[in-house]
Amino acid sequence: MTTPSALERPTGVPFTRRLAARLVLLPAVVLSLLPPRRIRAVLGFVRRGAAPATAAQAKNARDAMCAVSLLCAGPKGCLPRSLGAALLCRLTGGWPTWCTGASVVPPFNAHAWIEADGRPVGEGVPDDYFTRLLAVGPVTADRPPRP
Repeated sequence: MTTPSALERPTGVPFTRRLAARLVLLPAVVLSLLPPRRIRAVLGFVRRGAAPATAAQAKNARDAMCAVSLLCAGPKGCLPRSLGAALLCRLTGGWPTWCTGASVVPPFNAHAWIEADGRPVGEGVPDDYFTRLLAVGPVTADRPPRP
């Protein structure tokens, strides 16, 4: 038996941002098919030279991805949604922290999300609900990049 649910798709996303989200949707879906080490390598390359994304930039990017794609708005679309939002932030010169991990409370729940200012963006859960297993954050002057 399935539980009925309705997808919440953001409204009011400007046309140019929706267009940019459509541009990064295909690369995000293709990236989501790669193994984790390849995703990390690609994102590590793409993030170079970007400033840390603000919470507003990250939220706008996440909303745009959900507005243009039912896959990204759906409950199983966390990986392409988070990848697309990170790539969309990169188009505007910022980079959020892209994370993948699991919930800390049973049952096991794998998830991918983006963070800005050390907090998950648009997830609707407490900050400590997920534990990171893999993260690709912005490169800052005081923190050298991870190999």
